[in-house]
Amino acid sequence: MSFVFDSRHIRRAFSRSATSYDAAAALQHEIESRLLESLDYLEDRVPQVVLDVGSGPARAAAAMRKRWPKAQVVALDMALPMLRESRKRTPWWQRTVGADFARVCADARALPLAESSVDVLFTNLCLQWVEDLPAAFAGFRRVLKPGGLLLCSTFGPDTLVELREAFSAADEAPHVSPFASIAQFGDALMAAGFRDPVLDRDLFVLDYPDLPALMRELRAMGATNALRTRRHTLTGRMRFAAAGAAYEKLRREAGLPATWEAIYAHAWAPEPGAPIRMGGHDVASVPVSAIPIRRKG
Repeated sequence: MSFVFDSRHIRRAFSRSATSYDAAAALQHEIESRLLESLDYLEDRVPQVVLDVGSGPARAAAAMRKRWPKAQVVALDMALPMLRESRKRTPWWQRTVGADFARVCADARALPLAESSVDVLFTNLCLQWVEDLPAAFAGFRRVLKPGGLLLCSTFGPDTLVELREAFSAADEAPHVSPFASIAQFGDALMAAGFRDPVLDRDLFVLDYPDLPALMRELRAMGATNALRTRRHTLTGRMRFAAAGAAYEKLRREAGLPATWEAIYAHAWAPEPGAPIRMGGHDVASVPVSAIPIRRKG
């Protein structure tokens, strides 16, 4: 399989940004807050196990631990410094009395959790770094209990469209990651067998004083170019100046606009035996314990 993203580069970028992420990620926090509101779909159900995938500094994990103090909450991230940063921000008394949450350093594409062990799986702005969405959702379905809730968000294809076009005027090398559309996101959920998916989207347009300011913010959040086909040398002054000149044509009174498309989804894990779409066919998986066995007397 040919991978789109360089996972080692992603891990290094988010590890480097662990201490600067929170201060730079105002938009990410807003999207996270909107996604957390969808927890209300559980109504009065109280989960036993909650998993925050791609947790970063684990703000959402902390919020869910506060919402359900008796639940086991797990923050999972591939960048260990992010998890360490979240630990630093936890008051000592919470760690002492067991009011903290667990932290696991692992990849969202290979969750180290038992099958049917999670009641709520929450993942905010992690899946844009995963090229095989159906496989990721199949992994989420595996660890979710039947009827478990999946809440997720990602960036859509209109994200940073201005930056993409500005750099395309400078050279042919890709500078902005590809993002799945809302239709592709929904199709991947259905292919993995999730029930009753509901999707929504928001468009945010932020303004920056200049191109360097936007690039600094992206680096502070760890959102650097992780494409395997990216240019592996520094962007030269002439190319950067050409991109800046192209971007300047879009300037408005508030500054240079940068569009962010947020896609949200919630869905429910199916009962055992519900089919998964593979190669255009429905493939059902039934646990051995659910198969009746006739024994000869």
